[in-house]
Amino acid sequence: MAKNPVEFVREVRAEAGKVTWPTRRETTITTSMVFIFVVIAAVFFLVADKVIAFVVQTLLGIS
Repeated sequence: MAKNPVEFVREVRAEAGKVTWPTRRETTITTSMVFIFVVIAAVFFLVADKVIAFVVQTLLGIS
């Protein structure tokens, strides 16, 4: 069923008004935690890569 564009915009605005938006503090904390976990994951995969490379080089006798 096709709706009138004006009615559609009204409904979208009404639904957007029901959204609970995060506060600035919540957004800052969440963003900081994401960056911290990205750094932790990057360090973990760097170490894992170096360990695996060392093991493979040792097993294959590559200098």
